[in-house]
Amino acid sequence: MVRDVIGERQSDGATRDSASPRSQLVYKLRTAWREPTAIIGILLTIIFAYLIVVPIAALLYDSVEVQFGDQRRTGVPVGGLTSYYFSRAWFSPVANDLFWEPLSHTLSISVGAIIISLSVGGVLAWLLGRTDLFGRRWFATALIVPYMLPSWTFALAWRTAFKNREVGGQMGWFEALGFTPPDWLAYGQVPITIILALHYTPFVILLFGNALRRFDSQLEDSARVLGASPRIVARKIILPLMLPSLMSATVLIFAKCLGEFGVSYVLGLPVDYDVLATSLYRSISSRQPGVAAVIAIAIMSIGIVSLLIDARLVRESRKFVTVGGKGSMDRKNELGKFRLPATAFAALIFIISVGLPLLVLTMSTVMRVPGNFALSNFTLDYWIGHDLEFVAFPTGILLTPDLWKATWNTLKIVGFASICSGLMGLLVGYVVVRSQVKAVSIFLRQVTFFPYLVPGIAFAAAYLSLFAVPRGPIPALYGTSLILILALMSDQMPYASRAGISAMMQLGKDPEEAAQVAGAGWFRRMISIVIPIQKGALVAGVLLPFISGIRGLSLFVILAVPGTDVLTTFSLRLLDYNYTQAANSVVLIISAIAYFGTLAVQKLTKTNLADGLEG
Repeated sequence: MVRDVIGERQSDGATRDSASPRSQLVYKLRTAWREPTAIIGILLTIIFAYLIVVPIAALLYDSVEVQFGDQRRTGVPVGGLTSYYFSRAWFSPVANDLFWEPLSHTLSISVGAIIISLSVGGVLAWLLGRTDLFGRRWFATALIVPYMLPSWTFALAWRTAFKNREVGGQMGWFEALGFTPPDWLAYGQVPITIILALHYTPFVILLFGNALRRFDSQLEDSARVLGASPRIVARKIILPLMLPSLMSATVLIFAKCLGEFGVSYVLGLPVDYDVLATSLYRSISSRQPGVAAVIAIAIMSIGIVSLLIDARLVRESRKFVTVGGKGSMDRKNELGKFRLPATAFAALIFIISVGLPLLVLTMSTVMRVPGNFALSNFTLDYWIGHDLEFVAFPTGILLTPDLWKATWNTLKIVGFASICSGLMGLLVGYVVVRSQVKAVSIFLRQVTFFPYLVPGIAFAAAYLSLFAVPRGPIPALYGTSLILILALMSDQMPYASRAGISAMMQLGKDPEEAAQVAGAGWFRRMISIVIPIQKGALVAGVLLPFISGIRGLSLFVILAVPGTDVLTTFSLRLLDYNYTQAANSVVLIISAIAYFGTLAVQKLTKTNLADGLEG
C-alpha cells in the first residue's frame, strides 16, 4: 500500500513536471502582474535609454557622419564616415572663430566670475553665518534672490542702461543722461563676467554657509587662546577646512558658466563676442550640424569632467569634517565698529544684484524715452496701450495675442513635462530601492543623473540631432511641442529621480507588506500608500522642474520655433527685433513666476534655501 501511495505521488510529480514550463510561465505572469516592479524597471530602462542615451549617441554619430551638402568637401558620400568636422572646428582657418576663440572667452569669463563670486560670496557667507551682522535673517533670504531669477534678467537690465546707439542701435539710460558708455563696458567680457559673478554669488553663499554651519568654532577659540591673531586663524584653520567647499564651488560655477547662453547672447551678440554656447547656436543657425555636434561634444566633455571632479572633491571633503558642540557653533563673532560697514556692504550687494536690475527693467517698461524722469514721460502704454508705434506690436504686451500664446505654450509644455518628471522620478525611486534586479537599479540611478553632467544647450543639440529628421522608427519631432516636452522632462530627471530615490530610501517596506497581506495589489498600494506618504517628494519632483523650465532658455532656444515659443524664447525674439520695452516686460513676468514659484516650492516642501545661513 505504501508503495502504491509513493507511486501515485511520483506519478503526480511527473505530471506536474511535464506541465512545469507552462505552469511556471503562468505563475511568473501572475506574479509579475501582482508585483510589476521588474516590468516597470525594464520599461523605464527602455524609455530613458531612448530619451537620454540615444540622443547623445546620435550627436556623437553626427560629428563623424557626412551631412547633406558636404560631399564635395569631404570626398565621401552622404552617410559615410569622416573626420572633416573635427578638422574644421579645431584645425581649419576658421577654427579660431568657431572654437578656439569662443573657448578662450568661455574660460576667461568663467575664471573672472569664479574669482568675483568666491570673494564676495565667501565674505557674505561668513558675515551671515558667524557674525552679529544687522538684519542677518533678512539678508540670509534676500541675498539668495539672484539665484532664483533667470541670469539673463540682469543682462537685459545692463543692456537697457549701458547700450549706445552706435552698437546697440538705440539709446540707453546713460547715453540719455549725457554719458556714452564705451563698448567694453556696455558689451562683451566685462559685463558678462560681472553679471555671471553676481548671479552665482548666492550659490557660493549657500555652499560656504553650509560648510561654516558644520565648522567647529572651538578650533578658532583654541587658536586664539594660544595667541594666534585673527589673520593666522583665518589662514591656518578656517581656509584649510573651507578648501573642499571652495574647490567644489569653483568647479560647479565653471560647469554652469560653460553652458550659459542667455547672458552671453544678450551682451555678446552686438559685438560678435562668442562663447562656446553662442558659437554652438550660430553653427546650428547657419546649418552646420556636423560642426555643431563637435562643439556640443566639447561642451559636454568639459562639463562631465568638471562635475566628476566635483564628485571626487565631495568625497574627499568628508576627511575634513569637524564636529563640535551646539553651543560653540551658535556663538557669533562681534563685529564691533565694523558692524555698520559690513551691513552696508551686504545691502550694497543686494542693491546691485537685485534692486537696481529689477528697477531698471521695471522703469524701462513705463518710460517712453530712456533716462527721462519727467512725469510726462511715464506711461502704461507698453503694458496695456493701444495704437503704439510698433509695427508688430500695436498694443501693449498684455493685450498682445502672441504673449498669451507663449504663456499657454509655457504652461502646457513645462507643466506636462514637470508632471511627467515628478511621476517618473517617483517610479525610478521605487524601482531603484525595491527592485531585485541590480542591473536595472544601477542603470536607472546612473542614466537619470546623466543630464546633470551635460549643459542644457549641448543636451538640446543632442535632441536636435536625433529628432530633426526621421531615423528609421524614430520620427522627426522638430517644430512640435512634443520634442520640447521630452527634452525638458529628460533634462530635469536628475532632480526628480534624486527626490524619488531619497524619499523611497526613507520609506520602509512595512506599510506595503501590511497592505499586501490584506490583499491590496501593487497599483492600489501605490495610490493608497506610497504616493500619499511620498507626496512631499512628488511635489518637489514636479515643482522644481516647473520652476527651472519656466526660466530656462538654453534648452528651448535650440528646439523652439515661432509656433512653439515659450516665454523665454518669445522674449529673446522681441529683443532681436529691438522691442526693448516688450522684451523687458516679458522677462519681468518670467522673473515673478520664477521667484514666487520658488517660494511656493519652499512652502510646500517645508524647506528654505537660506536654512542655516542665519544660524
